[in-house]
Formats: sequence, C-alpha cells, structure tokens
Amino acid sequence: MSPRAESLLPEQFGPLQGVRILSTGTIVAQPFAAALAAEMGAEVIQIERPRFGDVTRGTGVVTKVKDGLRFNPLWLQDRRNTFHTTLDFTSREGREMFLRLIAGVDIWMESSKAGTFTEWDLDDATVLAANPAIVITHVSGYGQTGHPDYLNRASYDPIGQAFGGTMAITGSADPEPPMTARPLAADYTTSQMCLWSSLAAYIHAQSTGKGQVIDLAQYEAVHKVMSGSMVEYFETEIVPERRGNQSGRSQPFGTYHAKDGWVAIAALGTVFDRVCRVLGMDTTAAYRLEARSNPESIPGIEFDAILRGWLEDHTVKEVVEIMNAAQIGCSAVMTTKDIAEDPHYRAREIHTEWDDLQLGRKVKGTGIIPKFSETPGKIWRGSVPLGHDNDLVYRHHLGMSDADLDRLREQGII
Repeated sequence: MSPRAESLLPEQFGPLQGVRILSTGTIVAQPFAAALAAEMGAEVIQIERPRFGDVTRGTGVVTKVKDGLRFNPLWLQDRRNTFHTTLDFTSREGREMFLRLIAGVDIWMESSKAGTFTEWDLDDATVLAANPAIVITHVSGYGQTGHPDYLNRASYDPIGQAFGGTMAITGSADPEPPMTARPLAADYTTSQMCLWSSLAAYIHAQSTGKGQVIDLAQYEAVHKVMSGSMVEYFETEIVPERRGNQSGRSQPFGTYHAKDGWVAIAALGTVFDRVCRVLGMDTTAAYRLEARSNPESIPGIEFDAILRGWLEDHTVKEVVEIMNAAQIGCSAVMTTKDIAEDPHYRAREIHTEWDDLQLGRKVKGTGIIPKFSETPGKIWRGSVPLGHDNDLVYRHHLGMSDADLDRLREQGII
C-alpha cells in the first residue's frame, strides 16, 4: 500500500478529508469513534473476522428483513460511510497484509485485551516500524498496563460504568439497585475520548512526523466524567449517595411528574426566584436561598411539595410552555415517538434517510451531528454485508489480483 494512495471515497468532503483510519475493534466503543470520523470525511477501513464478523451485526433488538436475515438497528445507525473488509490476523499472510495496510494509514484504532496483538506478532514496535508516523489507539476495558489481576478481564458497557464509578451514583437510594445509564453510556463516552485523542495525536504527527501510542481504558473514560466526585472524596472523604433524579444540592433540578407525564426542570441560582413567581410563592430572599440550596430543610421540603402539587394540576404541555416563557429550563421527557414528531427536530433536519446496502432499501435515522458551516459531513453510504469491500480495498491498496483474492478466500484469510 502506498503511503499516500488515492482515497477510496467517491468524493472528498468534511473537515477530516484526507485522513485515513484503520479500525479493527468490535461492538461499540472503538468502532463508533471511527464511524464518527467517517461521517466527517475520513476514509475508514473496518476489518472484521472472516465468516463471523462483528457480533454487533446481529445482537440486541433486531430488525427482520429480506431472506430471514436479522440486523441490529444500532449497526444500521452507527456503521455508515465505512469500507468493510475481513482479515485473519493470526495467519502469517494476514499479518503481512495488515502491516502493508498500516504503512498507508494515519490512525489505527483497535479494541482488545492488553497484549492481544503482541501475541499475534503485531506489537506497537512492529507497527511503528511499518509506519513511524502512525497513531495507534488501544481501547480496552482496563488498559494496557496496570495491576496484573485486571488486565485480562473482559469489559462491556455496564462493567465500565460499574468500575468507573458512575453506576454507584446512578439510580434511587438504597435498597434500590444501582442503575446503568442508557443507551451504552460507557461505550459512547469512550468513543468520544477515543476520537478526540486520536485526532490530537494525529495533529502532532502531522507537524513532527512522529507517531505515538494511546492507551485508553474504558473505565477511565467513564471515570473522567464523574465531575468533582473524587475531589470531594479526597478533600472530605464523603462518598456520594444515589439520589434518583434529584441533585441533592439544589432544586428544582431533576424530573417531576405532571398531570399526564414527566418533565425535567432545572433552575440554578437566581432562576429559582422565577420558579417561585410561577408558583405564586411570596417569600423572603433568605427563605428562597434556604429552599433552593438545602432541599432537606423545612423551606426546601415545603417548596418541593408546592412545586409537585402545582405540576399535578398542569399537563406536560402547559408546564413546558409556562416554565420556558419564564426563562426556566424545562422540557418534556421525550420518547422516540415524541422526538420523531417534534417541530424543532424537524426544523433542524436531525433525521434523514440513506441507502443501506444490507437491507437493499432506504433507512431513516439520526443524521450528521454537529453541523459544520464550511465543511459539513455527509452520509454517502449505509452499512454493508460482511466482507463487502474486500476486493475493492485489497485491489486498490495492496495491488492484489483476482487470483490472489480467490486464494485468500479459499484459505479463510479474508
């Protein structure tokens, strides 16, 4: 593969045009990072296992389609704009093909337990020797280094939330169980960190010619977004407790039941005074401060009771209109049906259709986010069957012939 072979993309677009990413991870956390880059113009080549593919293709809630095949809606949404190939890393020829691909990419993202690629003679030193400017991003449950008892442990989204610390503070108070944040909060948080860190290292490599290795543990990505919980513990030894949907330090700040459904209300600082005016509460500044900042005080308990009583007398639509008219943060708790019918979502064209090659028809889902004024992203293709781009990628980037490809298929290497 030429270090700067021409792009396979049908057209150049987006802020990441010219960036080439090789992705070998599975499920969500790492592949979604690559998919986000693909929607912004990067050329992304995803490698899956021959014959089996990524387990995410058929897990979770599925959509039954032609020929009795079953596809995961998550896959249809998250695996767009990507060239899908298959390759067996454990074979000698598969490793040689992988290193030839590595020579011409800017970023390699992968997700596996520590040492997996070293066992296949594809350690970081070998990869960097093939491409000294490459960015290698390892995404794993517990990292590439650390306590030996942890490095070979499996990790999925709820495990990352549990070990990272967010699960302990999510959900209602004991004796109710801790809860996972959906959908796949640990995976998608890890995806964002995988992408920005890879691009940061890519910028450095472009200016210096020197690549580097990124070690991203899923639980650390989760732990990073725990706000000030650890500072609070190290300073005070206070262990935060689960409080359901209330902040515990200010109110109103959570979800509340109206006459016909649920709303979220958030009023920080002096916005609390506006809530009091909506509720018709004529109180002193000292009372309002105590009620707002100490929900468990007598003023705090009184305020909460008045608010909840007022909410039960009003519909969700009425609450949202009244609160927002008073410049108080408030929204209905939106279902997917609500979202699909909402005028603001429609006005901003959040949802769109694209051609999906697995289904052989158009699919509608979430479009490109965020919106760029000068270099917008786009969807040029949906998801594809397993190994769909083998011939295209290996001919274009490795110069392989039809005979080479037929032999590799017969041997199970692709």
